[in-house]
Amino acid sequence: MPRNLTGTRRHEHVTSGTFRVVQPTCAVTPGWHHGLMNIMLFHSTYGLRPAVRGAADRLRSAGHEVWTPDLFDGRTFETVEEGMAYQEEIGKDELLKRAVLAAAPYSERGLVYAGFSFGASVAQTLALGDDKARGLLLLHGTSDIAPNAQVDDLPVQLHVAEPDPFETDDWLTAWYLRMGRIGADVEVHRYAGAGHLYTDPDLPDYDEEAAEATWRVALGFLETL
Repeated sequence: MPRNLTGTRRHEHVTSGTFRVVQPTCAVTPGWHHGLMNIMLFHSTYGLRPAVRGAADRLRSAGHEVWTPDLFDGRTFETVEEGMAYQEEIGKDELLKRAVLAAAPYSERGLVYAGFSFGASVAQTLALGDDKARGLLLLHGTSDIAPNAQVDDLPVQLHVAEPDPFETDDWLTAWYLRMGRIGADVEVHRYAGAGHLYTDPDLPDYDEEAAEATWRVALGFLETL
């Protein structure tokens, strides 16, 4: 399955600046047209929380097939610090191995990789290494890009708060330009004043308006794949 898995994952970077920013106010009708997408949805540093399962249900209700691998063996956390400590304990190589093993049985179908924050970094790493990937949906996070990464017009959509303490403007400008150079077709959606994980209704970051706008646009993105 993977063509390249040498990139490192990152949980701390994003921007406005010089790249194309798509406003989240555009009207998009949820649904699908050419058939359902097969979506591999990875959880955040908090673990496989109810918000992730709820997101999967939302995607399924639009006609898509969705898998939500548990990279933390059932562990969930109340703080980012606890979750990051667990990630360090397990190790990035083991976490990436778990993600690859979860996706491998379905990759021949042509997966859309998606994820929240830490999970977005995992999704990006796998999508850039899978030549059958149909798309990449990033929620609240991005990742470093391997030097030898190359894709063929891979559709990518990123949703992120503005500002975001983990996704700085300087980082995202560099990320956006690099993604374009390796062949990705990227659009970025910013949400002013929202918290980092603003789609999770059980966290202080939650912003209902931004969350609903995100899902409206994301479902429209999936329609185009």
